[in-house]
Amino acid sequence: MKTVLFDYGGTLDSDGATWLERFYPIYKEHGVDVARERFDRAFYDSDDGLPGRHDLAGLDLEQTLRLQVRAVLHAVAPERVDLTDRIAGRFARDSRLQFRRLEPVLTRLAARYRLGIVSNFYGNLDGLLRAEGQRALFQVVADSGALGVTKPDPEIFLHAARALDSRPEDCVMVGDSAPRDIKGAAAAGMKKVLVSAKTPSPDAGQDWTIRSVAELESILS
Repeated sequence: MKTVLFDYGGTLDSDGATWLERFYPIYKEHGVDVARERFDRAFYDSDDGLPGRHDLAGLDLEQTLRLQVRAVLHAVAPERVDLTDRIAGRFARDSRLQFRRLEPVLTRLAARYRLGIVSNFYGNLDGLLRAEGQRALFQVVADSGALGVTKPDPEIFLHAARALDSRPEDCVMVGDSAPRDIKGAAAAGMKKVLVSAKTPSPDAGQDWTIRSVAELESILS
């Protein structure tokens, strides 16, 4: 194995929990308690439209999150838009703590493998990682918003492999989404690692299942 590719949200910033799953209880803790179906719709609407509504170039994680959170609050609780900074700040702090926890592992992996990111993101992930001081660990960032190709399309995985001068069979994809990360990497001919804290874990044909990227070294060795 020469190359390790990672999903970003839910994989590197948490132990297998999606942004939606992480955000909902934070909103509730701050007194925004709406039906889950309504919240989900507002979250996805904000997520899908974010790059079209805002210039995201050069924004760090918290600045990007504020725009996403503000749109959700406008949809579900416009009278509480004042909570934008608190909700976005809490999410960003949790994400940064997780990345700091994983940084020693990623640093050791970077000494042995070519590392890259393959993510369905807003188009500003490369700049966001630079702003967060995390970009140097990864030799390529394949961001769907920048490339115009989204997971599980195998082309986004193959783009990352080509950028790292790697054959698909020499790559392993690490992600928390069975339909996007595992199925997409399988279609591209790569090995697959599912990050999941659920019991039992989904069976999507992954080669290995781990609870956190912190456990990845034991799998690869």
